[in-house]
Amino acid sequence: MKRGKKLCSVEKANVLECSELWKEVMIEVSKDYSEVALSHMYVDNAAMQLIRAPKQFDTIVTGNIFGDILSDCAAMASGSLGMLPSASLGPVDRLGRRKALYEPVHGSAPDIAGKGIANPLGSILSVAMMLRMTLDRPDDADLLEKAVDTALASGARTADIAEPCAARLSTREMGDAVLNALEKVAGKEREHA
Repeated sequence: MKRGKKLCSVEKANVLECSELWKEVMIEVSKDYSEVALSHMYVDNAAMQLIRAPKQFDTIVTGNIFGDILSDCAAMASGSLGMLPSASLGPVDRLGRRKALYEPVHGSAPDIAGKGIANPLGSILSVAMMLRMTLDRPDDADLLEKAVDTALASGARTADIAEPCAARLSTREMGDAVLNALEKVAGKEREHA
């Protein structure tokens, strides 16, 4: 509801019985959200479409296994696995809240932990998702996303997204570039307020 109101449910109902149940539940739940356009796609086609035309998607919902595969495909559309935020959302409880876990798609990346080479943008953008989806602070989420865009537009790059001969920032340096951009973006927002 807080995005473009287009939801693509990804499964493999033509082969897997559990996917048939997934699809049935998605159709049933969608009745409570008539403003949201629900579409269905088989996972193999979704993987191809993510590479071919990623902008056709607004929000994709799928199970964990397919989500892991599709997030790696989506990483290539953005340039790196380190760029992608993610959210795992639980059901709404009786108080209208839900448990949620926000993290970069790559998780903790233990193979590069402590080396200063991880791209922090997936983590930063996961915070933006949390601000928007759980904390109901869309203006702050927008500022954080603009800061990331500004840092990238200024040429800030970690090794995973840098051109072969370009400068490569460490994890900390990239985080600092986003913080500096956030100060500029927030300052411009205050001037316009």
